[in-house]
Amino acid sequence: MLAGISADYYLRLEQGRDHHPSAHVIDALARALQLDQDATAHLRSLSQPAAARFRADEPERAPDSVRQLIGSWSNTPAFVQGRHMDVLAANALASAVSPVFSPGVNIVQATFLDPEVRRLVGDDAWDDIAHNAVARLRGHAGPDVDDPRLDELVGELSVRSARFRRLWARHDIEVGGTPTYTFNHPLVGAFTVAVERFGIIGAEGQLLIVHHADPGSPSERALSILAGMADG
Repeated sequence: MLAGISADYYLRLEQGRDHHPSAHVIDALARALQLDQDATAHLRSLSQPAAARFRADEPERAPDSVRQLIGSWSNTPAFVQGRHMDVLAANALASAVSPVFSPGVNIVQATFLDPEVRRLVGDDAWDDIAHNAVARLRGHAGPDVDDPRLDELVGELSVRSARFRRLWARHDIEVGGTPTYTFNHPLVGAFTVAVERFGIIGAEGQLLIVHHADPGSPSERALSILAGMADG
């Protein structure tokens, strides 16, 4: 009623019997359901079937130029994240902040299965981080929900983590925002960083993740000390 469509048509949409709802209907449903900007964009992408995404047989790889770029940032933690939130490349300081930010690690998998993540951020912050990780994974997947790698990752985590299983069933979406995290580092103590995410042109679905602290803050000094350790 709030969306201005009949109950019968809404039921057809829910059951998948109408695969091409109009943009007007989608926007009306988004308003009625009070979806935020990210969730509305996700709903639009689901309602507009496109050609299946090309999936190369080779594993994802970060562009060499980006690897070289972040490798030159000795005082700024940075890493490249793939379509399924795998770490594809990282500089020394990112891995020094946490071993989770190291090539070959999957961020979502580590969040739910690696106790080091919970210890590093604390129990209270972990709940938000876990929710955001799942919402970002679903957001990055978009309409490509039959991707074999995604199926494998979601299947494993659903079996091994009840918390992941509950969060994945919520269908929450998050792709934007600039979160702030506090790490309880065993070598330099607690420090707080903001996280920026940049899309990499020519590498579909890959993001450059950069952490930075306020200039002149104790957190910036802690990062500087950690950078010295990483260089050594």
